[in-house]
Amino acid sequence: MALIKTLEDIKEIKKANQIIARLYRDVLPKYIKPGISTLEIDKIVDDYIRSQGAIPGCIGVPGIYGPFPAATCISVNEAVVHGIPDGRILQDGDIVSIDTVTVLNGYYGDSAITYPVGNIDEESRKLLEVTEKSRAIGIENAVAGNRLGDIGHAIQQYVEKNGFSVVRDYAGHGVGHEMHEDPMVANFGRRGRGFKVQEGMVLAIEPMVNVGTYKLNMLEDGWTVVTKDGKRSAHFEHSIAIVDGKPVILSELD
Repeated sequence: MALIKTLEDIKEIKKANQIIARLYRDVLPKYIKPGISTLEIDKIVDDYIRSQGAIPGCIGVPGIYGPFPAATCISVNEAVVHGIPDGRILQDGDIVSIDTVTVLNGYYGDSAITYPVGNIDEESRKLLEVTEKSRAIGIENAVAGNRLGDIGHAIQQYVEKNGFSVVRDYAGHGVGHEMHEDPMVANFGRRGRGFKVQEGMVLAIEPMVNVGTYKLNMLEDGWTVVTKDGKRSAHFEHSIAIVDGKPVILSELD
């Protein structure tokens, strides 16, 4: 069952998301360069979130072999999601996905972005552009009266038209009072199927797009998910609210 938020809830959820929006626009671009380690990025994220009066929501999330140990998920190249910062040094030509959750006054923000590191190849550049655009297309379809299948179908059609694949084992979700709430918002599907989009819903729309197969493997750490064929993956996510029947992006600066 979807959790319907009040306008006051949505204002508070937006505050949590705006911290991430500032982090992604104003802070991290200065540091995402060849030579920085994923541990250094994690510390920058952790310090910034706490400086804004919030706490990182990823730390301590239960997992197969124990709680998630870092402030943010950092996934490089073939890593799709849930990468653990481990001291890896970013190289020129890498792509790196940052997935950040904030908790502010009991409300959750959730957003992800994939950055190019230095000079990336043309295929990687197209991957980032298509993934970000597919997120926008998904959001456009998140209007009251549509169904979740309409969102997933629109994302999938655009991604596959551009020669890439959408991840099927992980999906978007409701967000706000918790990090992950109902409903699940898949990035593939059929029009007219699934839960109906309603006024007051807050959803994380987050396509994960692969260069090759959509099939995945999990590493031995029990967290890091990688593409089965070792090809690259990108991830873009916004938290949105349905207000007056239309999607309002909460994790984008006004």
